[in-house]
Amino acid sequence: MGKLAVRALRAVLAVVLAGTVCVQALMMWVLVSGSDPEDGSLPLTPLRVIVILGMASAQVALVCVWRLVAMVRRGTVFSLAAFRYVDGVIGAIVAAAVLWFAVTAINAPGQREDPGVTVIMAGIGVAVLGVALIVLVLRMLLAQAVDRDVEAARMQAELDEVI
Repeated sequence: MGKLAVRALRAVLAVVLAGTVCVQALMMWVLVSGSDPEDGSLPLTPLRVIVILGMASAQVALVCVWRLVAMVRRGTVFSLAAFRYVDGVIGAIVAAAVLWFAVTAINAPGQREDPGVTVIMAGIGVAVLGVALIVLVLRMLLAQAVDRDVEAARMQAELDEVI
């Protein structure tokens, strides 16, 4: 991975992380203060809590990707330590899907006249779970690459002994 690509990715990750932290802080303030700064009414607490938790899951994924990029840059991504971060990304995506299903369930009673919206929202949740499955497949590819790297190192050590 080139230096420019790593710097650009890190810049994007940092901006998104800072933005989510700011929005989380504002939403926590609204929850703690008990009123909406826009109109002074009581906040829609379940949805705001879900949004705060959803941003937390996004932040976990961002930090894990940051760590994986650092490992790629150092050339250590084909190690057992990388699995912890890949598992973190998978967990964050699954958590986001579960939170999306919670939003769908909260929204469903208001959609009795038009249940298609609820079906579409549920489909989006299934698609997010599909992304988690794609990352799981990529994790399996990483496992194969790590196994091959370990095997190549073992064979190189045997060859060095022979020579």
